[in-house]
Amino acid sequence: MVEAWYMDESQEDQRAPHRQRPNRAVSLEQLRRLGVVYRRLDADNYETDPCLKEIRRAENYSWMDIVTIHKDKLPNYEEKIKTFYEEHLHLDDEIRYILEGSGYFDVRDKDDKWIRISMEKGDMITLPAGIYHRFTLDENNYVKAMRLFVGEPVWTAYNRPADDFPARKQYMKFLADEA
Repeated sequence: MVEAWYMDESQEDQRAPHRQRPNRAVSLEQLRRLGVVYRRLDADNYETDPCLKEIRRAENYSWMDIVTIHKDKLPNYEEKIKTFYEEHLHLDDEIRYILEGSGYFDVRDKDDKWIRISMEKGDMITLPAGIYHRFTLDENNYVKAMRLFVGEPVWTAYNRPADDFPARKQYMKFLADEA
């Protein structure tokens, strides 16, 4: 089961858990109110999993690939890790399904506070277009993830500030409607 919490303000290693003391847990319902969708799937059988097949059909996730983030597997590893951790948004939803390993997605709440979402094998997350977020490996330094996309993938990340994009404006309207 996925776990999420509000992050501390520490500048230590980004791969550390960064829990506040005392811990301030964030529920799946709180994530849902931010537009973040979580699912748990059978990563051992992703190639034949009928649940994954149905999600892809229902959400029109027509494009898929698998990426391994590890210093021995990803070209320009150090540069990529820094890029992934820069606060940004996308104009389309970001869908990731963890097949092996683990890492963290950080998202901003409605008050602009960081929430850390711990992802591990079997976790699938959808981050809505327009949400500010970032990704980092955890202290295990390894993740293998499926990337899903509607249509042809567009990997453009817009670093903050990017508030003038229609996707960001639509996301802010969603948050206001949820309040």
